[in-house]
Amino acid sequence: MSDDEHHNQTFEAASAGASLTFPMQCSALRKNGHVVIKGRPCKIVEMSTSKTGKHGHAKVHLVGIDIFTDKKLEEICPSTHNMDVPNVSRKEYQLTYIDEGFLNLLTSDGTSKDDVKVPEGPLGKEIRDGFDEGKDLLVTVITAMGEEAAISCKEAPKGS
Repeated sequence: MSDDEHHNQTFEAASAGASLTFPMQCSALRKNGHVVIKGRPCKIVEMSTSKTGKHGHAKVHLVGIDIFTDKKLEEICPSTHNMDVPNVSRKEYQLTYIDEGFLNLLTSDGTSKDDVKVPEGPLGKEIRDGFDEGKDLLVTVITAMGEEAAISCKEAPKGS
């Protein structure tokens, strides 16, 4: 077997190397920012710092709400330790149709995206009702740590 055969590898998929999370020191986290608590991407809603005790480190108490499930999660960690911060992105897509509980969305470059579920509750009803009325809707989708969900919708501006 020659050297060339060892190096002849096929890669089915490649990403730009963007990580799902990045580390940040606890003391640098801020309210309304994002953090990973118990493996879930959360928005920080409350944050308090305790004084340094007899054994040194100040502790940071974080209260976050999961950005996908709205569950409240808490974490306490030393202020000098690093915590993971999820890479969160928001994008707007145009709604083309709804198919078996999934939104069929159009990206800005004209490609179709059909793997976002119709959200539960009042937002899902608002999207379905607006679509049934024939409104031109823009749906905002939030993506973090390999998950995505529709978080809001609005009527597309006329004449754009």
